[in-house]
Parts: sequence; C-alpha cells; structure tokens
Amino acid sequence: MNRHDFLSVHHQLLAEDVVNCLAEIKGIDLRKALDIYYRSRLACQVEEGVYGLDCMSPKWLAEDLIENEPELFENADVVKQD
Repeated sequence: MNRHDFLSVHHQLLAEDVVNCLAEIKGIDLRKALDIYYRSRLACQVEEGVYGLDCMSPKWLAEDLIENEPELFENADVVKQD
C-alpha cells in the first residue's frame, strides 16, 4: 500500500470515528452527525492534513468541531434515549 492509499484509508476511518463520537456526545442520529461532519471546515482540514489534525484523536476532533462550529448543530435533533 502506498502512502496516498494509506492516508485515504486513515482519513476514512478517522471520519467514521469522529462521526460516532459526535453522535454520542450530542445525542444525535448517526446520519445527522455524518452530515454535520462532512459540511464542516474540520472535515476539509483533516482530509488535507492541515495542522496535523489527522493525527488527533476522534474524541478531540469531535469536541473541537462542537466548540468551533456550533452553527452546524443548530437544527440537530436530539435522539431520545430510553
């Protein structure tokens, strides 16, 4: 596997983990978390490897997204937990 392929797989797996963290932290549906993540500036920065963000933990990235792009969560419906 070459470096480009490795980074592509790494970014896909990282995105999946960040989406799961977003859903858990915010109590939202996975589809909504996925939409929020891919509309974020953070997703672009991770994909481009800016600031080494692709080396950060998924939880840290999710918390960073929540803190720095709160407008993306304005219409996010909380999933009711039974």
